[in-house]
Amino acid sequence: MHAALYVSKTGLAAQDTKLTTVANNLANASTVGFKRDRAVFEDLLYQIQRQPGAQNTEETQLPSGLQLGTGVRVVGTQKQFDYGSLQVTNQPLDVAIDGRGFFQILQPDGTIGYTRAGQFHLSNQGEIVDPTGLLLQPAIIIPDNAESVTIGTDGTVSARIAGVAAPAILGNIQTVDFVNPAGLQAIGGNLFLETAASGNPIQGIPGQNGLGQVEQGMLENSNVDIVEEMVNMITTQRAYEMNSKIVSTADQMLQFVTQNL
Repeated sequence: MHAALYVSKTGLAAQDTKLTTVANNLANASTVGFKRDRAVFEDLLYQIQRQPGAQNTEETQLPSGLQLGTGVRVVGTQKQFDYGSLQVTNQPLDVAIDGRGFFQILQPDGTIGYTRAGQFHLSNQGEIVDPTGLLLQPAIIIPDNAESVTIGTDGTVSARIAGVAAPAILGNIQTVDFVNPAGLQAIGGNLFLETAASGNPIQGIPGQNGLGQVEQGMLENSNVDIVEEMVNMITTQRAYEMNSKIVSTADQMLQFVTQNL
C-alpha cells in the first residue's frame, strides 16, 4: 500500500488532537485563572535508505542521503503560564495574584492542589473556601461578627469586628511557586498537582522573593487569546484538509494503476 496513506493518517490524527486543544482553550476563555495549552508536535522515525555522509565513491560522499519520514505525532501539551488580565469585581473574597505564584487548596484526600483562581467564598463555619467548598491553606476563619474583611498585598487577612477599634489579624494567605510550572498536572476544577517535572512547591509571602502580590477585589481572567486561537483553528483546519488531500491523491494514483495496467 502507498506509504503516503499512512503518513497522512498520522497528520490527520495529530491535527485532530491539536483541534481538541484549541477547542479546550476556547471553551475555557471565561474560566477564572485558566491557563491555555499548546500542542507540541514531533516528527516520527525516518527510513534511512541512503545514509547521509556515506561514501558514494572512494573520493565522494553523499551530501544529504535519502531519508523518508513516517509522519508526525503530538508528543505533549504545554501549559502557557503567562498572566491573564485582571478583572475588578470589588468582592472582598475575590483575590488575584499579580505575578508568579499559586494559592494552596486542601483536597478531600489530604493532598494540596494549586490554583490561580482566587474566587473564594465563606463556608458555614466561616472558613475561606474555593467555589467547590475546598479549604484555602493555611486555613483562615472569618468571625461571624466581622463587619468587613481586608486582604493586604502580602496576604495578611484582617477583619473589623463590631465594637473593636483595632482590626483583628486573622491569618496570612501564603502562596507557592514552582521551578517549572509547566510540569504541573492539571486535574480540572482550576487545580494543579505537583509532579516530578514541576519540582517541589516553594512557599513564601506574596510580594517577596519573586512571588506576585495578591490583590483583593480582583480576579485573574484566563490567558486565552481568542484571536490567536481562531487563527490556530483555521491553520489546523487547513492542515487537516491538506492531509486529507494527500489521502485522496494517493487513492487516485492507486486507482490509475488498477484501471490502466
